[in-house]
Amino acid sequence: MTEQSGDRPRLSIVIPAYNEEARLPDSLQQVVAFAAAQDYPIEVVVVDNNSTDRTGEIAQEFAAEYPFVRVLFEGRQGKGAAVRTGMLAARGEYRFICDADLSMPIEEVLKFLPPQCENYDIAIGSREAPGAVRYGEPWYRHLMGRVFNTIVRWFAVPGFHDTQAGFKMFRAEAAEDLFPLQTMDGWSFDVEILYAAQRRGHRIVEVPIHWYYKPNTRIHPIRDSVDMFREVFKIRANGRRGLYDR
Repeated sequence: MTEQSGDRPRLSIVIPAYNEEARLPDSLQQVVAFAAAQDYPIEVVVVDNNSTDRTGEIAQEFAAEYPFVRVLFEGRQGKGAAVRTGMLAARGEYRFICDADLSMPIEEVLKFLPPQCENYDIAIGSREAPGAVRYGEPWYRHLMGRVFNTIVRWFAVPGFHDTQAGFKMFRAEAAEDLFPLQTMDGWSFDVEILYAAQRRGHRIVEVPIHWYYKPNTRIHPIRDSVDMFREVFKIRANGRRGLYDR
């Protein structure tokens, strides 16, 4: 069931998109088919992150055809900036961050919703939790992710197998509490959000997912790894200054 006028959506699917004209049409077709098949209101929020290709036009074409699709523009570059805009503009009771490449099949979003997953404020998709499966990932990408996760667990967000998969669910109250605190516009935004969530007492759970490696990733293995390591320590410094305290 798609969103009806005046209904609060049960679920918002927030898709940050930068230069995704090649992948977005197929991904959005899958998302709108999933949304139309559910028996509760859903909205799809696509955030065009200052794209230089036809990403925005493609998203607008879907919005013209499907009233439950909204398109926002975020001119500040960075996935974190796009996600913050989408999550704060979303209206759903549950708000799901969804990578535009759909490396996790969209049907798996049901794993993050009651009754399959309950009693949480944030549910993070995990490629490492028991029951998770990775498909087709190059060894060097897996190694890079494991090293970064070790840094994250040691210095910022302890206790989780995988904090960096691009699929995370927030209850509305948690999203509205946390995203105004976000300072990171780049890849490390989710580490910052989870760090703040732990500081503020939000309940976080991991959800094992099936994850498929997709080529043409936006991550540059060396440059972005260095940036993310540096930003982890910025997050710690922000925490010491009380930036995330209630």
